[in-house]
Amino acid sequence: MKTALLAPRVSRLGGVGTAGLAMAMLAAGLVAASLASAARAAAPAPPADAWPQFRGSPALTGVSSTSLPAQLKVLWTYEAGESIESSAAIADGAVFVGRMGGELLALDLETGALRWRYPVEGDGIGESSPAVAGGIAYVGDLKGNVHAVAAADGRRVWVFKTGTEVKSSPVVAEGKVLVGSYDQHLYALDARTGQLAWKLETEGPVHATAAVADGLAYITGCDQRLRAVRVADGKEMFEVSSDAYTGASPALAGDRAYYGTFENEVLAVDLKTRRIAWRYQHPQRKFPFYSSAAVADGRVVLGGRDKMVHGLDAATGKELWTFATQGRVESSPAIAGGRVYVGSNDGRLYVLDPGSGKLLWQFDAGAPLSASPAIAGGRLVMGTQDGRLYCFR
Repeated sequence: MKTALLAPRVSRLGGVGTAGLAMAMLAAGLVAASLASAARAAAPAPPADAWPQFRGSPALTGVSSTSLPAQLKVLWTYEAGESIESSAAIADGAVFVGRMGGELLALDLETGALRWRYPVEGDGIGESSPAVAGGIAYVGDLKGNVHAVAAADGRRVWVFKTGTEVKSSPVVAEGKVLVGSYDQHLYALDARTGQLAWKLETEGPVHATAAVADGLAYITGCDQRLRAVRVADGKEMFEVSSDAYTGASPALAGDRAYYGTFENEVLAVDLKTRRIAWRYQHPQRKFPFYSSAAVADGRVVLGGRDKMVHGLDAATGKELWTFATQGRVESSPAIAGGRVYVGSNDGRLYVLDPGSGKLLWQFDAGAPLSASPAIAGGRLVMGTQDGRLYCFR
């Protein structure tokens, strides 16, 4: 469904010839590209007291501006009773997280006390992670519904039904909720009413979460494409072939999108030239990348099904280091205060040095950690597959 970019609409310019008009259009294009690049490069981390969506911000870089102690301690735990594969959101002093048993939960960040439960029908909430904006928490479920819930009291605001399960995490941009479905569509819903603004049909399930910058949503797909879609109206602006089935979400930094694929590669896509800038593949271990990347300080960090965490040079794709765990790393790393935080299916939360990959600290949760850390307000929150939610400080 590749769509060419539209030429800019140009008003009548008296006394300007064809060559002059072409030069004016070229200059305008260069200025627009420069502004877009600056916007992406300056994509901020969320406020120190908030982690309002999957990967922390619409750019999906997994970076927090808060800091954590060198040695973490468990502040509280909450027994959810069912597997937690949804990654938490933190906003307004509360933690929002879904559980497989069929509920969206809100807990007090400081004490872990339950504020409210919001039930969903069917098989519950899988990997879809809540997004919180404007006093509303948004999340998808395995029955194919997207829910908008009042963050203060858990009251239903609206529900929108897609064709089948939703594992993608919502992102709120320009008054719209962007979310993918396994029915092969990316949806844009009015954040206040839940009315459909537009939907884009792809050629495979939309598992990943959209990354947003400068009015464009970038979505990877099971149809082997990275698409750039205009948030305002759903128009596909361009696409780049990934040459691989992709479940990971793209992280945007500078003029590039970074993500791993099921063809055992990590890609950097240049969003200006619309070409793949580099490919990384481990020289010995050939396993898929399901974890979404964290990007900070010129480094790309992500987990692999090869049981390792990989640190790469963002400019070149050169391997800087690897760290071996004892299980698949499907958790997406978070970076805060000069440290990398990531879970493994071996049941451990690891803290690594981002420059060397050296182990700084670890915690044995006793059950696989496939969800991703949420870091805000000097706290780290993460759920396990045995249904326990941890808060560290």
